[in-house]
Amino acid sequence: MESDELYPPERLAAARRATVAAGLDALLLTPGADLRYLTGYQARAGERLTCLVLPAEGEPTLIVPALERPAAEASPAPATGVRIVDHADGTDPYPLVAAALGGPVGTVGLADRMWAEQVLALRAALPGAQQRLAGEVLRELRIRKSPAEVAALAEAGAAIDAVHRRMGEWLRPGRTEAEVAADIAAAIREAGHVTVDFVIVAAGPNGASPHHDTSDRPIGAGEPVVVDIGGTMSSGYRSDCTRTYVSGGPAPTEFNDYYAVLAEAQRAAVAAVRPGVSAEAVDATARDVITGAGYGSAFLHRTGHGIGLDGHEEPYVVAGNARPLEPGMAFSIEPGIYLAGRHGARIEDIVVCTTDGVQRLNITSTELIAL
Repeated sequence: MESDELYPPERLAAARRATVAAGLDALLLTPGADLRYLTGYQARAGERLTCLVLPAEGEPTLIVPALERPAAEASPAPATGVRIVDHADGTDPYPLVAAALGGPVGTVGLADRMWAEQVLALRAALPGAQQRLAGEVLRELRIRKSPAEVAALAEAGAAIDAVHRRMGEWLRPGRTEAEVAADIAAAIREAGHVTVDFVIVAAGPNGASPHHDTSDRPIGAGEPVVVDIGGTMSSGYRSDCTRTYVSGGPAPTEFNDYYAVLAEAQRAAVAAVRPGVSAEAVDATARDVITGAGYGSAFLHRTGHGIGLDGHEEPYVVAGNARPLEPGMAFSIEPGIYLAGRHGARIEDIVVCTTDGVQRLNITSTELIAL
């Protein structure tokens, strides 16, 4: 996929228009998904300042450490029309931000996850400027994925599906969660990801903790095992998929009963996705099935989160989010049931809202997988 398809120059113009509409004079973006979304540059986060200065009027400037200028110039950023300015070690880079703004500014939007030391340094360098969050502007641009972005997410989904299909090579009784996770991490890279973002292998009672990592606990025969894995592709777009397995013997009857409920809830929530349906209605679809079966208190988290250049981004599929879904919105559908001290289960697919319904980007079976 060509970089100008995934990171088109028109994004800077769209961001500038949105900056004006939001009543901001400029956006100041340090390394992260927003900077990459606008320029294609995967900048290194560190104590040396990297900052995209996007004035509402005027030339966009990418300020980088001198030693990282070659990387910035080799990225898609120059093709988007940004001017690159560098600073040497030992010099103060913050006056370069003020210079790139071209004059006094009243209000600037800062990257939502900018380091506090940079926020405070910019406050000192631009003493007359109010600070707001750039997410107010960029959230609306990023929430609807372009066809090229959907293709990148589909590529990521296929890569993580390929890892799940290999689970029988690694997951078996007697091996520890950590041993299985090490094999999975290697396979995530082999499948085309450039980084491994997370590997959750949660067997038996550990499966009742949704964000369990791994441990040195051996996997027992017949224990349910929740495997939640994801990584980042060279495109910058992410994968995230959860399946639940059982190895070496039959799962407990109680588990089989509620897994059937969970699978029904997940299928129903995926099927509910279409333009105009609210995010909270999709959450309610999954939650109503689980609650109706008596497991409502065991569904501990929201039904889903958006995904793209960030692993978690808008839209969030959760009670209280009345925003209607629109074509191009990409997010997870991942209900779970967790019984403390016993076991748990989660099923997660990434889906995209289309013009007339939904597209699953993870297509492996959602049935309980016996290895």
